[in-house]
Amino acid sequence: MTGWMLVAVAALLLAAAGWAWRTGALHGAAGADDSRAGVWAERAEAAQSALDGAFWDAKRGLYNNAAPCILQMCTDPFNYWWMAHAADVLTDGYERTGEAKYAERLASLYDGLLARNAEVWPNDYYDDMAWMGLAWLRAFDATGETRYKEAALTLWGDIRGGWNDEAGGGIAWRKAQTDYKNTPANAPSAILAARLYERFQNPEDLSWAKRIYEWESRTLVDPDTGFVWDGINRTGDGAIDKAWQFSYNQGVYIGAAVELYRATKDEAYLASARRTADAAAAVLAGGPAGMLPSEGDGDGALFKGVFVRYLGELIEADGASSGQAKLLLANASSLWTDGQATGRPEGDSDGEIEGDAKGNGLFGPAWSQPPETVVGLSADLSGVMLLETVARLERAGLLK
Repeated sequence: MTGWMLVAVAALLLAAAGWAWRTGALHGAAGADDSRAGVWAERAEAAQSALDGAFWDAKRGLYNNAAPCILQMCTDPFNYWWMAHAADVLTDGYERTGEAKYAERLASLYDGLLARNAEVWPNDYYDDMAWMGLAWLRAFDATGETRYKEAALTLWGDIRGGWNDEAGGGIAWRKAQTDYKNTPANAPSAILAARLYERFQNPEDLSWAKRIYEWESRTLVDPDTGFVWDGINRTGDGAIDKAWQFSYNQGVYIGAAVELYRATKDEAYLASARRTADAAAAVLAGGPAGMLPSEGDGDGALFKGVFVRYLGELIEADGASSGQAKLLLANASSLWTDGQATGRPEGDSDGEIEGDAKGNGLFGPAWSQPPETVVGLSADLSGVMLLETVARLERAGLLK
């Protein structure tokens, strides 16, 4: 990037972040106190405000890909699966507060997504559709909006068509490559099937959840450790991508096991989720209170957010996962103290800043340092997911 572009980008980022500062949603001063009652809910709300102010495009009813929004970085490409996680984050905010602004933004995003996707929900990628189905099912649970349930059911009907006998079963990654199966397509689909069963008690959904989970377990989970591999037969040679050690693969497998435990009360599923959580902490973070690594920009920046969401689900279901809670707290504390973008907009003289934030509430792919000048939506969503997960555990009294 040329020098003049860097200057322009910096100026635009400050302007984008200014919305959150001027609303008073963000708080900035040294001396963060993680033990203060309700502190994580406060921080989650601040991060949600920054996300909305920096990324939301009211004209399109979608979030921009980056802040500041320059050239084609705003809208191209259309990151369908990022928008699914944006819907999930809005549902987090609504569940935490019950405030109408989150429900209204969900409705706008729903309309914007349909308009952008040719007025249909399915696309060519089964993993994308699983993420979107999960998001709208959660939104239905939170709001009772029937159209969200209908979107989830439509997507689930398409996803089931991705199952075939290549590699012994499993759902394909995409419609144009039916012999490649991976965790991102299968584990979220198992979560979706199990949740649909829990909501609507259709026994076929539970059968599907078990079928997908069992294929995933025997094909893409290390039998010695419980660590989850990425995929099989990506290059047509039947090989398993064991070197692709991604956090979101661990998260969605944990999530599938937890949902099947909730649906069946079979303790074996919970034990499997614990085992994978322990393996993930050891491999990715070096221990139960370590830092999760950056997994790059773009799609990779969303991976940790997915992981922490479903690790939080395990803690809620287990009730005694102190090691996992320590991991989340360590990462959340680092994110809040060291991981925010910095810089108060020039000309903003609204007075002293209250609270304990040290930046403008936007986050990058590394949770131990500020992001680059341009902040990606995927990375920021991951940071908000972490804060919302910790706030949820805070409310439940599970941060021990």
